Amino acid sequence: MAFVSPGPDERLRAIGLLGGLPPELRRAFTPDRDFDPVPPPGRHDWLSVARERGQSFERFTRAVSSRPDEARHHIYLQPLGDFSVEHLELLQHLQRFGSAFFARDVRLLATLPVEGSGITTRRNRYTEVMQLKTRDILRLLARQVPPDACCVLGVTPHDLYPHDTWSFVFGEALLQDRVGVFGVARYDPGFYGKPADDPTLVLRRSCKVLAHEACHMLGMLHCVFFNCLMNGSNHLSESDRRPLHLCPVDLRKLHWSLGFDIVDRYERLLTFWREAGVAPEAQWIARRLEYVKGR
Repeated sequence: MAFVSPGPDERLRAIGLLGGLPPELRRAFTPDRDFDPVPPPGRHDWLSVARERGQSFERFTRAVSSRPDEARHHIYLQPLGDFSVEHLELLQHLQRFGSAFFARDVRLLATLPVEGSGITTRRNRYTEVMQLKTRDILRLLARQVPPDACCVLGVTPHDLYPHDTWSFVFGEALLQDRVGVFGVARYDPGFYGKPADDPTLVLRRSCKVLAHEACHMLGMLHCVFFNCLMNGSNHLSESDRRPLHLCPVDLRKLHWSLGFDIVDRYERLLTFWREAGVAPEAQWIARRLEYVKGR
């Protein structure tokens, strides 16, 4: 059955009632010109091949049994494999982005080597590039989640695959175990023999998948209501079309989970994107920040 985009009333119901919230939160969760409905999927896009029921804010709060607390406060990034100087710099950017996006401390763990880790490797039959098996990585991460972690996200410069019948995967997560992993290899145009014309492309793609996967580990499902960072994607060009920010439905879920100051979070994100040289996202954040402040 073809996907039908939810209408305006259904999108508002997904956000939930806003009465009783402080003015800044009401404005933050109110859809205006900054948020577009989810676009109709193309033939090979995610919503053409996957059935997504959609997760309203109310459904989310009923499904999530516990929220991160003082005992499980931190988000951890777990580097895996051999990192070049450029990849180490990317890790530092991802740590700063994660701290701004989730408005809480994001910590880097010591790098885990692939050799001797029990992670299965193979050569991709099409690209001849070495790949790591995500299922092995997830089991490894699940065995060593720090006691103060709300989630652990593995990051590797290597290509990934989930099982023998798949050619590759960008990332994968075990939601109940609060662990996930993603690889940045395919975010670099050089992987496909193309020039890297945009110096921010790998960073933007990596930030996007970090936030998307970590939100999954907080219990958030794919978004079907707005054009949103939490939209599913079936291929890289579809992922590139997703925005770098959350829609009102998923921003409200994140706020309910983590309890941050909404203005402070936007200000931290604005600083990050300006320093990273990503002008379109910085401009979007600046405009949204003024709206939330009521200016």
